Amino acid sequence: MAKRVLLAKMGLDSHDTGIVTVAHILRNAGYEVIYLGLHNYADEVVNTAIAEDVDAIGVSFLSGQHTTQMRRLLDAMKKSELDLPVLCGGVIPADDAADLKAMGVAEVFSPGTLSAEVVRRVELAVGA
Repeated sequence: MAKRVLLAKMGLDSHDTGIVTVAHILRNAGYEVIYLGLHNYADEVVNTAIAEDVDAIGVSFLSGQHTTQMRRLLDAMKKSELDLPVLCGGVIPADDAADLKAMGVAEVFSPGTLSAEVVRRVELAVGA
C-alpha cells in the first residue's frame, strides 16, 4: 500500500509552485499525495491528516512565516495527539532550519533540492 502524504500551504503565503512540484515528485515516486492548497490553518491541516490517515505532513513557506506557522502546526498536532513526521520546505534561512528541527520538524528542504533527494529524505522520514 502506498504511503500517504498531506501537503499544504499555511498562512498568507500564496506561492505554490514549489509544493505543487513536490506533489508531482512524490506521486511519481509512488506516494499518494493529498494537497490542501493555499491559506490553511493549523487545525485544518491536522484534522485533514487525521481524516485522511496520512503518514506525514509537508508544508511549504516562501513568506517568512515558517517559524510561527510551524509552531502552530506542531502545537495543534500535540493537542490532537497526532504523531507524524512533519516536513517543511521553502525559503528558510539555515539558522531557522536548525530551530525548526529543534522544534520537532523531521526534514527541512531548501529551494533547489533535487527530486531524488526529496524522495530519499521523505522515505527516511516516513519509514518507507
